[in-house]
Amino acid sequence: MITYKIDELNHGQSVLQFLKQQGYTRNVIVALKKTPEGILLNGRWAYVNEVLAANDILVISLIEEPSDSSIVPVEQEFDIVYEDEDLLVVNKPAGMPVHPSLGHYEHTLANAVSYYFHQKGEAIVFRCLNRLDKDTTGLTVISKNMLAAGILNEQMKMRHIKRTYYAICSGKTSVSGTITAPIARKDNSTVERCVDFKNGETAITNYTLLSYDEKKDLSFVKLQLETGRTHQIRVHMKHIGHPLIGDFLYHPDYTYIDHQALHAGELDFIHPITKEKMHFSSDLPVEMKRILTSV
Repeated sequence: MITYKIDELNHGQSVLQFLKQQGYTRNVIVALKKTPEGILLNGRWAYVNEVLAANDILVISLIEEPSDSSIVPVEQEFDIVYEDEDLLVVNKPAGMPVHPSLGHYEHTLANAVSYYFHQKGEAIVFRCLNRLDKDTTGLTVISKNMLAAGILNEQMKMRHIKRTYYAICSGKTSVSGTITAPIARKDNSTVERCVDFKNGETAITNYTLLSYDEKKDLSFVKLQLETGRTHQIRVHMKHIGHPLIGDFLYHPDYTYIDHQALHAGELDFIHPITKEKMHFSSDLPVEMKRILTSV
């Protein structure tokens, strides 16, 4: 339930105009119309074309029926970094897929989160904002309602969400750089991606060299995404000749680590409901720290 007190700036707006201004998507507004007492204006049910006045009290109640019946609640440990009524921020471990798929039905983040809320007596539809690869570690955000999900997805489209990754790759990279190379699915593969200047979708990755280990010939880099293509960092770093170590698809060198050395270390966005600036950070996993001890 969200309560708004209408101020002078919103005086004269319709309920619909006000909700759109707050970031409510068309799908959310349609759902509200179908929800009994979903929109209350000064304690009574209201239509979206009604006009608001200063000091009016608008109360929004969005009730969802969970539809993820295919996601089986399974007890698993996972690290909760932050939680409120609208969001859950998780530090995902390596080896845990985000969603169930062929061969991964019961040991995913979705299963773990489903169990967590089941134990709390809460029911949510699993909506993960930044879907990390199975072996990528770090921060990911789960929206607990369709309003938060819709607003955050719009932030993602507008590139207002800042995602910072850390990786260990082969060779010595430039001090910094921007990789602009379109990415497409590789022919005859359902998983692998490649740079494809003819058929690929726009993909932009910025990187900065943090340190270089001459003995191991490894670079520790910070990366920030301007787009969010599947395997973007992994494909882009291979494209410039510095693939991530431990990457079974693009550089299966397991000398130092048994999965890609990639960590989603920082996340910045505006809270979809409170509009507060949110910043989260996560330490490198032990297996990556171990590689860097001599750097």
